[in-house]
Amino acid sequence: MENLEIVQKVGVVLVCVYLSWRIIRYIWSFLDVEKDPLIVLVTGAAGMSFGQIAYALFPMIAKGAMLGPDQPVILHMLDIEPAGDILKGVKLELMDGAFPLLKGVITTTDVIEACKGVDIAIMLGGFPRRKGMSNKDLISKNIGIYKAQASALEQHADTNCKVLVVANPANTNALILKEYAPSIPEENITSLTRLDHNRALNQLSENLNVHVGDVKNVIMWGNHSSNQYPDANHAMVNIGVGHKSVKELVADDNWLNTEFITNVQRRGEVIIKSRRLSSALSAASATCDHMRDWILGTPKGTWVSMGVYSDGSYGIQPGLIYSFPVTCEKGEWSIVQGLKIDRFAREKMDALEKELIEEKNFAYSCLH
Repeated sequence: MENLEIVQKVGVVLVCVYLSWRIIRYIWSFLDVEKDPLIVLVTGAAGMSFGQIAYALFPMIAKGAMLGPDQPVILHMLDIEPAGDILKGVKLELMDGAFPLLKGVITTTDVIEACKGVDIAIMLGGFPRRKGMSNKDLISKNIGIYKAQASALEQHADTNCKVLVVANPANTNALILKEYAPSIPEENITSLTRLDHNRALNQLSENLNVHVGDVKNVIMWGNHSSNQYPDANHAMVNIGVGHKSVKELVADDNWLNTEFITNVQRRGEVIIKSRRLSSALSAASATCDHMRDWILGTPKGTWVSMGVYSDGSYGIQPGLIYSFPVTCEKGEWSIVQGLKIDRFAREKMDALEKELIEEKNFAYSCLH
């Protein structure tokens, strides 16, 4: 009899738990409201200036790979007038993709229309580097483009718009944009060094014969240029029972300070030679990675490389857009502090700082 009472009580408790669970699910169904769409601007959307980066990027955005699987988006696609028909064709393909998260597509050659209400701006558009062009030539060609786009963002984008500049020279183009969009917070304007970061991870994984997903915390310091510096001094590898440093596992400082660096620096040239076109898929993937980590956050214990507004960390002149190791949380980035910098790294970092100061001074002389 006593056992029967216990069984009955247990049964009553289980029934109550089940009913409570059903009630909670029922109430939650009313609270589970779809998020408002974010408006994402992509310039250079027809791919006329920077290969096919935009074409590769659009399905990543539309599928939720960039902003999350539950975040609806509206795409604003901007390019120059000769690309108008191409933009329409890309829009038709996106519509045919039947992406549930894609709530609208606007194609335009009008920079003001493109920038209205924008939450996220991905700046792929710019004057492409031609054979024999120096960085100064490229900067002078891009000033007018970035002045117009920055002014439109300043007047028409959301006040908390987040901007990623991809078009080269990305760091200095980002500075120009900041100059003409002063109300956009400086921490909301970034430049892309994630492609170089990802290339560095791949070089290390190939050398160590491990999966690239097991390598983390490489650093791209400074500028996205032919003198870029991938730093593996603080990189780690997941060995299954913990992490070991890349330096310990590679056990070849000469390779890390020579071939590793040049492999990353020249990767784009190798791809152009093989593909007869510049990097597109990998650049789109890196763009997606940059925005995803910025908006949704970096995994615990992991940092990534972003071109951000220098606050003087690691002795780098404040006011430059300089690539640092950063962690991200709730849409904000923070520079990783306290890393030990050896003499070799210091020389590379200082040289890149000098390069960016020269670019900045030249750009500002053209502006004023």
